[in-house]
Amino acid sequence: MGLMGKTAIVTGGAMGLGKAFAKRLAADGANIVIADLRNAEDAAAEIGAPGGRAIGVATDITREEDVALLTEAAMRAFGRIDILVNNAAYFARTKEGRFEDIGLDEWQRMLNVNIIGTYLCCRAAVPHMKQQGGGRIIVVSSGTAIKGAAGHIHYATSKAGLIGFTRSLARELGKDGITVNAVAPGLTLSDGVIARGVTSAQQLESQRKSRAIPRDEHPEDLVGAVSFLASGDSAFMTGQTLVVDGGSVMV
Repeated sequence: MGLMGKTAIVTGGAMGLGKAFAKRLAADGANIVIADLRNAEDAAAEIGAPGGRAIGVATDITREEDVALLTEAAMRAFGRIDILVNNAAYFARTKEGRFEDIGLDEWQRMLNVNIIGTYLCCRAAVPHMKQQGGGRIIVVSSGTAIKGAAGHIHYATSKAGLIGFTRSLARELGKDGITVNAVAPGLTLSDGVIARGVTSAQQLESQRKSRAIPRDEHPEDLVGAVSFLASGDSAFMTGQTLVVDGGSVMV
């Protein structure tokens, strides 16, 4: 319960990786604010049921007004914002495509959610963290940012941009006691990934063969890294990217 009394905002927290992160941080003692386009209140009710404190806020992270309402709701409910997990992301409408065949609208949607949305959430949360003397920002990138992803160039590009964002923001906020770190998962069998239908038997086998630990990755494999980055144990660590993918990417 090392996060007792802390408040964590988890974007994209109603399902998939985000929901797993929210559950772990709640188990660590944190108050939880679930931000998502849909089902945020239902997820919060589920997470808060065992005795934790959680609220859900319907949020489109690409809209400034939505993000402002999100931080206002967090402050109104819990009086502080200590942790921001930037998990909400856009993957793709199509399974894959050559880079010249991916339309401009798809590129813009990808960058708007994955990069601009993360920026807006950080911009809204940081003043509260500064006022209380510190905080933890966690950005969910991807192993594709490091090794590339043929057929998903816009996704890999957006996730690579988040690593640069993480490093730059860490240098700006270190003096304020705010750490900024990233987690880079491999292909993870979350309910969201399964629902998108991108987990063919051939693709999963290829992923397993690429890993030093040759098995599928599940949301539970990532929650420990996020818990660590949210805690005081990582207080002197910032600007870093933790790759959690079973050893497919080694840095």
